[in-house]
Formats: sequence, C-alpha cells, structure tokens
Amino acid sequence: MNHLVITGGAGGLAKAITAAFDDPNWGIAHPDRHTLDVTQRQSVSTFFESRNVDLLICASGLTHDAPILRMTEDSWDQVMEVNFYGAKTCADAALPKMMERGEGHIIFISSYSALHPPIGQAAYATAKAALLGLTKDLARRHGANRIRVNAILPGFLETQMTATVSTKRRHEILTDHVLGQFNTPKAVAEFIRYLHERLPYTSGQQFQLDSRVPLDS
Repeated sequence: MNHLVITGGAGGLAKAITAAFDDPNWGIAHPDRHTLDVTQRQSVSTFFESRNVDLLICASGLTHDAPILRMTEDSWDQVMEVNFYGAKTCADAALPKMMERGEGHIIFISSYSALHPPIGQAAYATAKAALLGLTKDLARRHGANRIRVNAILPGFLETQMTATVSTKRRHEILTDHVLGQFNTPKAVAEFIRYLHERLPYTSGQQFQLDSRVPLDS
C-alpha cells in the first residue's frame, strides 16, 4: 500500500485530493490543524516519526492580505510560518524515511501570486515564491535518492480560503483567465494524481494549472 499525507486536511483542495486518491492502493492521512499544526515543530515531529510517506502534499495555507505598510509583524509571521516554514518543516520530517527507502515524492502547493503578486498580498506571495525556490533546491539535493519534488500553482479555486474575496475582486481575477473560467479543486486533484503516477521522471518543476497568460510571459 502507498501512503499519502495531505497537510491542511480540512481545506477544500485537500478534500478533493483525498477523493482523487480514494482507492484500496492508498492509505490516506489528511490531518487538520488540530491534529497536525505545521507551525509547531513538536507537532510535526510527533506526526511523522512513525510514518512512512510515499507522497507528501503540503497544502496548508493562510492569507492575511493588506498593504505592506498596514500589515502587522504578527500577521506577516503567521503567513510565512504556515505557507513556507510549515511546508519546509513537514518536508524535513518526511525526507529521512524517504531517503532510507530510496524513493518518495513531495508536492508543494504554491500560487500564481508567487510569480505575479497582486497589490496587498506581499506576505502570501513571498511565502509561496519561497516554496518555488525550495522545490528546486530539494529536487537537486535529493534526486540521487530517487526523491521527486514538484510545485503546483492551482489558480484561484472556489474554496473556504477564497470565500471572503469580494464579488468585484472575483470578477477582476476571472477576467484575467483566457478561458473565462476558474480551475476547480477536482481538476487540480486529478492532475496531482496523474503527476505522481504517470510522470515518474518529473522533478523540480512548477505547474500552473489555470488559464492566466500574463503579457510579460
């Protein structure tokens, strides 16, 4: 049996990933923040110490959007701790057993904001951009151990995390999509399974899954 861990298990994307991998070949753990607090090293260490993980998907996320001059230091730190340091801590905890077995796959959920940060989202964009650098670093460092590391940029998804986005802002974001449609958690989850099972020689890559095509690309 293969073993999958999805952090941020109570989120809409995590639930879609759980459904996409729902078959007898997979043992799935999708802890919420009460079971696995990615910002607490002891919580992460305890959760991973007795687990062999074939696929780790770091999907925990948090936003505190505000102009940088009005953002508090605590809010900045919280966004960085959940989106970047939490993902790195979980990867660090899962890697030793992957290295012992000589195989494994880590997927970081990054964001379009990492490449094209909107005004007022500096902390989130910074954290998600840092994940892209971490993806390349870990892929280079652990490729010899047959450990893959990739990043997914899902696009704007209709989930609990985006529920507070205003109708006006939602329309503005949608107009940037050349297909005139948002991506869906189900489509992202199915791509992740395809990436893991059908692209075994792919590592160190980032995959943008929506239809935004910046003029400067």
